[in-house]
Amino acid sequence: MKVTVDTNFLISATQWDYSVAHKLLKKFILSDAKIFITQDILDETAEVLERDFEYSKNEAKNIIEKILLFAKLIEPKQKVEIIKDDPDDNKVIECAIEPSSHYIVTYDGHLLKLKEYKGIKIMKPEGILRSFSH
Repeated sequence: MKVTVDTNFLISATQWDYSVAHKLLKKFILSDAKIFITQDILDETAEVLERDFEYSKNEAKNIIEKILLFAKLIEPKQKVEIIKDDPDDNKVIECAIEPSSHYIVTYDGHLLKLKEYKGIKIMKPEGILRSFSH
């Protein structure tokens, strides 16, 4: 399985051990799923950790380094302008196109509204976790 994760998934998965995102991340790692991210997604994650969780730059950097232990950093070549309401979210779709991800895992409303893009399913962690149970 190939998945692209966004900032809000990474924040939830790394900050709350009891979260569905954390449980799903563990399932991904144990199942050898391939997880894809971009530098833009990592930068945004570090920014949120510093701004909203009051992490120091060094603490945020340590979390990013841990994320890179299980996620593959890619540099998308194709740009898209699918999400007009929040163009910044397009970076997640761009990340998913390159490796032909099966899923984009997110809590972002703009992305979830799409449901699917070129065969890539866009789902909340809860929906994907349920599919692991079957």
